[in-house]
Amino acid sequence: MKTIKKLSIASALMCVMAIPEAVAETSWNVSLWGKRRAFTEHVEKLAELVKERSNGQFVLNISYGGLSKNRENLDGISFGAFEMAQFCSFYHKGKNPTITVNELPFSQDLSLARVAEIYSRVYQHPIVVRDLARWNATLLMPTPLPQYNIVAKGEPLDALADFSGMRVRGPGGILGVLHKLGATKTSVPFGEVRQSMDSGVIDAATFAPHAHLATKTVNIGKWATENLNLGSADCPVVVNTDALDMLKPEHRKILMEAVPDAISHYVDYYENVTVKQYQKALGEHGVTMVRFTPKQTEELNRLAQSVREEWVTSYQRDFDARALFTFTENLFLQKQ
Repeated sequence: MKTIKKLSIASALMCVMAIPEAVAETSWNVSLWGKRRAFTEHVEKLAELVKERSNGQFVLNISYGGLSKNRENLDGISFGAFEMAQFCSFYHKGKNPTITVNELPFSQDLSLARVAEIYSRVYQHPIVVRDLARWNATLLMPTPLPQYNIVAKGEPLDALADFSGMRVRGPGGILGVLHKLGATKTSVPFGEVRQSMDSGVIDAATFAPHAHLATKTVNIGKWATENLNLGSADCPVVVNTDALDMLKPEHRKILMEAVPDAISHYVDYYENVTVKQYQKALGEHGVTMVRFTPKQTEELNRLAQSVREEWVTSYQRDFDARALFTFTENLFLQKQ
């Protein structure tokens, strides 16, 4: 009898182990790139919250580079190759001209929480909604980033005239200002920035802290700016509109209600982990910090104003660029 009892228990255990894990009712594929880092913490948190709050019935399957190249994520969204993705507006300005307004040099150093609020409000503007609708896309949440700053090789910057001839990798808003000072915009892939700086293809790169850490510019840079305040990149998380519309009401509710919590987690992580890691790395590698004087800042702001006006002029025929710019500018100028 004991032998039979033991066999019965073993058989029961094997049956339990053979039961497959419950299959999610709704499964979305998410296209990111690189690897998990501060830049993707809100997407990771969103996936965690959605799965938890749906009891595993709605899952986000995150892929880092396995679904698409980063500059093709918006295309993939448009024809439903995957349901969610992240991209940066400066990767393809012609595909998403309206949200490049967020990358303009507004000369404001704001908290990440406030940047998230501003970008989210801009995403809801009818002009922007229509623009992204061309790609069957709905902007879900922003990736708020601090103001970009430069890490560079060579002798530390002394005067604004020293920008002349400097080859810099960075987004349009900042480079628009630096170009007026004689700098040259140089495009190199994100993964090749360190190598390009090492070999002399570029002299400097403008990034938010997480990207300077990821590309290791701080390891070879000789100087870095700390109050450039000429804007940052807009890299939203977007979803396929058809997929969003087909979600069960309860799953859509879970997704939308998880967004603020995901952004809050991201902001906390970025400010309390990433920024501190960046500051520590600058110190450990002996990078000289360059701070612009009030007079230099005034000149940078004057040039920034001309870049903003040029943006309005360049897009006025495509959409009401003045209206969208004014709306966005007012958000940046409001007190936090």
